[in-house]
Amino acid sequence: MQRRSALKNVVAALGGMVALPAWATGWTPESLGPVSGLASTEEALLAEIVETIIPETSTPGAKSLKVHQYAMRMITDCYGETAQVNLKQGLVLVDQNARQAYNKTFAECDARQRLDTLSKMKDSSDPGAKQFVGMVKSLTIQGYMNSEYVQMNVRGYNMAPGFFHGCVPLKK
Repeated sequence: MQRRSALKNVVAALGGMVALPAWATGWTPESLGPVSGLASTEEALLAEIVETIIPETSTPGAKSLKVHQYAMRMITDCYGETAQVNLKQGLVLVDQNARQAYNKTFAECDARQRLDTLSKMKDSSDPGAKQFVGMVKSLTIQGYMNSEYVQMNVRGYNMAPGFFHGCVPLKK
């Protein structure tokens, strides 16, 4: 009986080692593949929202790294139907709030106005608006921090930290 459990553990460990390189690498927009579920105007609006959350500075912003595609993929593939409906309704609500406050669409607003619109939605009494802003903010941060650019260039991620140098002369 102990041999069977030992073999199961060895097989599980080998399977984990084989899957680790694919799991541990950062995502890229190309690795996501085509994302469906939103119209091109809705996708552009979501890109502006994620850029408002993480704007471009000395490092690329969330829009440059296409974090909105990551958020769309996560909501489409991993979240339930309620989150998908909340995304579509939230995008409409963002534009409505921007038009109401500034007589412009969200995309036409400047950075301060965009941030103010999202802050008002987060602090509103509407639970759908709160959930939308919280979900998009969470996915934006998660997607940005796990992107290949941030992992490699900002955090200095190294897949195998320590190297073996077998032929090194010993000091006497």
